[in-house]
Amino acid sequence: MARVRTAVRAVSVVLAAVLAGSLAGCSSTGGKRAEDERAARAAGGRAAVDTPRWTFAMVTHSGDGDTFWDIVQSGAEQAAAKDNIKFVYGHDKEAQRQSQLVQSYIDQKVDGLIVTLAKPDAMKDVVAKAERAGIPVITVNSGSEVSKAYGALTHIGQDETVAGEAVGEELNKRGRKKALCVLHEQGNVGHEQRCDGAKKTFDGTMEKLYVEGTNMPDVQSSIESKLQADAGIDAVVTLGAPFAPTAVKAKEQAGSKAEIDTFDLNPQVAKGLEDGTLGFAVDQQPYLQGYQAVDLLWLYKYNADVLGGGKPVLTGPQILTKKDAAALRKYTERRTR
Repeated sequence: MARVRTAVRAVSVVLAAVLAGSLAGCSSTGGKRAEDERAARAAGGRAAVDTPRWTFAMVTHSGDGDTFWDIVQSGAEQAAAKDNIKFVYGHDKEAQRQSQLVQSYIDQKVDGLIVTLAKPDAMKDVVAKAERAGIPVITVNSGSEVSKAYGALTHIGQDETVAGEAVGEELNKRGRKKALCVLHEQGNVGHEQRCDGAKKTFDGTMEKLYVEGTNMPDVQSSIESKLQADAGIDAVVTLGAPFAPTAVKAKEQAGSKAEIDTFDLNPQVAKGLEDGTLGFAVDQQPYLQGYQAVDLLWLYKYNADVLGGGKPVLTGPQILTKKDAAALRKYTERRTR
């Protein structure tokens, strides 16, 4: 009987040792300790994963000095650092040159591509070339309606028509009757969709005003002239954050009482919302567009994951007003909102 008890105790000790070892193994590889280690590596600017050093390229339709795209790029760079990705960025506001940049990255045999489709016809063939070369493509910001047809894995951004409709509804809530929608880049289908969407849901009348977005004095004088010619305009909607302060100046010079509203967010817009010089802003979270694009390409390369189920992954629209401004200011100052 003593031998039996001794044997049972021996088996128990062995089982306890095995169980303790297995729990320790789980904790060190897949549990909280592993998560903490990955988080510490990422916080220190080091890769949080040990996957291969893939190269991802992003090519946008941004012009020089566009703060919106600086935020997109920042988000992409943060995700790239975490995911052990070599990230390269190119941009050109001219669609043909944007297409040529994409082709150059295809020739370099990058492992993934992120592109915008502001002028989709010019980008269709080169996106198809990337697909034939076996390079996965994610589209961001513009071109959601053609992204899937062009062969992209998914699209990340806001639906521009839906965003425009949200603007029309917000103008209705504010009792506006006549609005001016200022388009700063002719040929950009997303801009047209924003204005058309707003017109669709707005109970008042809405007119488009085309301006040369690379010439701010021209933007200001064009808006100013329109407001002077039509005192009935009680709302001006700009399609990018850098144009909102210019519209405010135009309003002041014209002696107009129109409310200035805008798409997108930056420190000046946050301040304008807070002090009341701006009515509302439509945020599409550009940092998230860049970050998610890189992260989703990494997930696709690592685990064949695809988000969206064939539909765009939406990052907006979010209507921001005076009550939101104070909380968002610190994020705009660090260039992540």
